Amino acid sequence: MLNRFNAENDGEAKIRYLDADFQVMEPGAYVICAVSGEKIPLDELKYWSVARQEPYVDGECSLKRHLESGG
Repeated sequence: MLNRFNAENDGEAKIRYLDADFQVMEPGAYVICAVSGEKIPLDELKYWSVARQEPYVDGECSLKRHLESGG
């Protein structure tokens, strides 16, 4: 991670998704999966789309969004 989140902020973080990393723009403890709506703790965030700037809880959700968008 380029910027560590503030442990005192337990709300939703605002993230800029990069090719191999992400940058915390506003501190928080989690982000919301764009497909399932589940909370993803930042230390567990492994799947996202740079093009769509959205996170996914797992590979299945990432693939689902990819297929929905036509690739």
